[in-house]
Amino acid sequence: MTTGSLLVVDLVLAVLAAAGWLGGGAAAAVRRRPLALALAAVALLATLARAVTITALARAGWWFAAEKVLVTAPLSLAAVAVAGPRLLRVPRDVRAVAVRLLFAGYATSSALFVTVLHGYPASAGAGLLAVAATVAATAVSWRALGARSSRAISRVALVVAVGALVTGTGLTVVPAAAPAVPHDHQYRNARTTDEPTRRFTLTAGTATVRVSGRDVAAWAFNAQVPGPELTATVGDVVEVTLRNRDVGRGVTLHWHGYDVPNSQDGVPGVTQAAVLPGQEFVYRFRADQAGTYWYHTHSVSDVGVRMGLYGVLVVRPGPVAAGLDVTVPVHTLAGGSLPAPRTERVEAGSPVRLRLINTDSTTHRYALAGTAFRVAAIDGVDLRGPTSLVDTAVLIPAGGRYDLVFTAPATPVALLVDGRVVYSTGPVSTPTGDWPVLDPLTYGAAAAVPWSRFDRHFTLVLDRGLDLHDLLPRYAHTVNGAADPDIPPQVVRLNDAVRFTIVNRSPTVHPWHLHGHHVLVLSRDGRPATGSPLWLDSFDVRPGEVWEVAFRADNPGVWANHCHNLAHADAGMTLHLMYS
Repeated sequence: MTTGSLLVVDLVLAVLAAAGWLGGGAAAAVRRRPLALALAAVALLATLARAVTITALARAGWWFAAEKVLVTAPLSLAAVAVAGPRLLRVPRDVRAVAVRLLFAGYATSSALFVTVLHGYPASAGAGLLAVAATVAATAVSWRALGARSSRAISRVALVVAVGALVTGTGLTVVPAAAPAVPHDHQYRNARTTDEPTRRFTLTAGTATVRVSGRDVAAWAFNAQVPGPELTATVGDVVEVTLRNRDVGRGVTLHWHGYDVPNSQDGVPGVTQAAVLPGQEFVYRFRADQAGTYWYHTHSVSDVGVRMGLYGVLVVRPGPVAAGLDVTVPVHTLAGGSLPAPRTERVEAGSPVRLRLINTDSTTHRYALAGTAFRVAAIDGVDLRGPTSLVDTAVLIPAGGRYDLVFTAPATPVALLVDGRVVYSTGPVSTPTGDWPVLDPLTYGAAAAVPWSRFDRHFTLVLDRGLDLHDLLPRYAHTVNGAADPDIPPQVVRLNDAVRFTIVNRSPTVHPWHLHGHHVLVLSRDGRPATGSPLWLDSFDVRPGEVWEVAFRADNPGVWANHCHNLAHADAGMTLHLMYS
């Protein structure tokens, strides 16, 4: 069983335990003896079963079990200690055990809320709030059911509940002081001053475009979705003038996966101000990375990209080679799918390169039917020793790119995305739904890791939790228990070898994206990468997974580091890498 599956099983057991204890207590209060005993038995079994799942999660990593060991386990033990013995000898009037069963329900429910609303890391504040909630709810139930208690016990319960509530609230709501971050912003103005050899103008504005046979409202570059394809050759100096006609929330251009100087990265509030209606901004950088990339707005990016503000950037190593070179940027706009299906005849024996780009916020499944192929590059970086594949699908994370190459056969070939044909050379009826999926960590020829030691090591634990550090609390996507802008930055020095451990203890996939750098995948779930060196700028961290990646800090600046499910980034899962 995977760690992600264990997290789900443990959550289901927690819900069963809480519902069983509470339901048993309610049934006992109305003297429904058989029902009360049955529900309490289910709760007891679920509580005991959690000892197995929590132990397994702790073995997978402390990140997955911290609050379960420190908060859930003590409260569950208290629940069993208070309610368990009475289940062995239930009095004739089952109402006498109602408060004990309800106490057990409140304790397990409070622990469950700590996991769901607070998550990682475990904290004394969250534990105290759980205790306060348990004691207060039990005291109210005690009085409501008319159970006899001394005034001394009532006073003790009140003092414990109030003390735990006040202390827990203080510890949870007041953020820790962020450490001082020394940094020099002079590098942020760095940009090439050479004369441009490739000039483009992109005008952002509202537009109506055709998608899946219907007209839909969009935000577009040059009135088209996707925007114009920008091409260059290594050595070119690229200049792009961005103008905003009428997008009221502002626009920028982020060159996704292209490691431009920091001042050209297009992140509002970090490297530039958003370009408002009537304004313009000029980007200029040298094209020194051949490969498949894309551009998109980073201003209110969740909305802007989804509405259509994106396009393709292709940088070739030299003159265009013979054969066919096709870009396939996949996108969902207003419920419709882009690009529209395209069919073209290709002469047998012609070399073909398909540049697959996922511009959505979720993973897509691609399958090339009718021919053998190789994955020549991922995220703009050529793979070492790619081997021929057949009847194999690839999963591309949000923001990711795969280049597939093949020699056109005499028979038709089709590219399917999530079962939909988007490109073909003729009719193909091959079913692809049950094809195995390529694991890029084991594909191609291995090479030695370029570092023997690391100067910096950061751990990012991805989760969900209640963000209380603002006037309006929100349920946020968090990193190490905090949400943007309260996540401390990672600080590195120029030329540091940096290692990231990225842990996903949430129930959703997080496609991770560090600006300004490609990272080398070292391992996933403790298993080293054995294929071609895998330099990525976007990779899916699935529930329960632990990734180890590394990079050389060789591009000074202040860089966004975030989930590229852009709704998650907007909901708090964004932090920054800073050079000191």
